[in-house]
Amino acid sequence: MLQLLPPLAYLATAVFLIHSALRRPLGDWRVPAVIGLLFALFSVVTVLQEGLLQFWINHTTSFAGNQVWFDLLIAVAIAFYLIAPRARAVGMPLLPWAVAVIATACLALLPMLARLLWLERRAAA
Repeated sequence: MLQLLPPLAYLATAVFLIHSALRRPLGDWRVPAVIGLLFALFSVVTVLQEGLLQFWINHTTSFAGNQVWFDLLIAVAIAFYLIAPRARAVGMPLLPWAVAVIATACLALLPMLARLLWLERRAAA
């Protein structure tokens, strides 16, 4: 299973990105909400199986681990930077979200995006 999940996730991400590039991106708040829920459940299983310390060990024992850590930090910073103006425009308090994203990366970023899309849809209605 550990060998199968990464290529499947990569394929799903590629399909999502290509769809977003060729058509209007999916703007439904439920998409990041469901992905966030599934990722949170997988993260709970991971923490129960391997412990919190394993995340640090994975990112600090090799150049490859460092590279993945830097990639995660850069991607999360880019996403937050791009989401922030839209979130501010619909009245979302950014500081609590920033702290949550700093602490948990995409575990908080996905619900933040879901909330943003929900608020934007509500404002448009």
